[in-house]
Amino acid sequence: MKFNPSSNIQDLAQFGEFGDVNPSVTDSATYTFMQAKTMLETFKGEAEGCFLYSRHWNPSNKYLADAMAAMEGTPAAWVTASGMAAITSAIMQICNSGDHIISSITTYGGTFAFLHNYVKKFNIEVSFVDINDTNAVKVAIRPNTRMIYTETMTNPLLQISDIPTLAEIAHDHGLKLVVDNTFTPMMVAPARLGADVVVYSLTKFVNGKNDCVAGAICGDLDFINSLIDVNHGTAMLLGPVLDPYRSTSILKNLHTLHIRMQQHSRNAAYLSEKLQKLGLRVIYPGLKNHNGYEMLKKIYNPDFGFGGMLTIDVGTAEKASEVMELMENKGVGYLAVSLGYFKTLFSNSGKSTSSEVPEEIQKEMGLSEGLIRFSVGLDHDIERTYQTMEKCFKETHII
Repeated sequence: MKFNPSSNIQDLAQFGEFGDVNPSVTDSATYTFMQAKTMLETFKGEAEGCFLYSRHWNPSNKYLADAMAAMEGTPAAWVTASGMAAITSAIMQICNSGDHIISSITTYGGTFAFLHNYVKKFNIEVSFVDINDTNAVKVAIRPNTRMIYTETMTNPLLQISDIPTLAEIAHDHGLKLVVDNTFTPMMVAPARLGADVVVYSLTKFVNGKNDCVAGAICGDLDFINSLIDVNHGTAMLLGPVLDPYRSTSILKNLHTLHIRMQQHSRNAAYLSEKLQKLGLRVIYPGLKNHNGYEMLKKIYNPDFGFGGMLTIDVGTAEKASEVMELMENKGVGYLAVSLGYFKTLFSNSGKSTSSEVPEEIQKEMGLSEGLIRFSVGLDHDIERTYQTMEKCFKETHII
């Protein structure tokens, strides 16, 4: 049977304590017990359905976590106060001092900085590879390798990871495959393709309103329980807990994600084809000349298209700044980082969300200084948006 993430979310029956159609918001940091032995059992992780302290679990966060698990097709999930909290907690739960990680060289700037700079203090080594070169992944494996890390659709070059093959490589060598699915919710379900852990920045498409930061970690029950173990759990001990008010807000927005992803994808596909006809250098996974087009077709859910992200290359950072400022002034969208918003957002990746990546490595991965990344919005009249963009490109002599 076809995996249907939107139906899985719709089928959740999550009522408030008084029959509220929206689950009640938990406004408590701590929880009472009628028997002392139940508190002890909860500390040991042996009491089902009991809440101890909101850094560990609270009902609001549990509702959202259950919904994320349903969407991903995993047995369990846990939510965090940011996407980076999800990424770093998952990595540090799996890896110990002296371990080795293989990562896609093309990845979100914050993730790159964490892996390239921060984990050195824990004596953790990282090899960055072209994730599309599966032979390079195999060659990079060492006796102390613990993890392969990638993004389903890499940021910002929109490469498509061959998750089934990466999972096979990982599992043949006793490694964990961790996949960031932030760009492709509902489009791709990495856990069903073999990924062990799936991480998210919920800030982006899942929430869709750019009014908060949040993250999620999806995996099997043993891994999620290990994350929040009171003695050894990275998430429990570092404390990146999501505020329950934000959690309940994100849960409501999750129920419209399927509609929004369809519109994001339709609009991005429309713009990519029109912009390519203008002679612009466009990267969009839904274009047949994209290197990952066939791969994405193998692993995606066609109900949700090829995604809302596209890039164009205008040659120089100066030219990118000029046209972005004009597009904002003319109403195309906002010159801003982040993605998944209902308005179109655009930024010069090398000078913004990938600025943590040294310039020589940007060149190595093929990131042009003139690359503009677009998160295409939910515009009803996308032709009008295109016409405005075309005028901006002409006015700045890009075309």
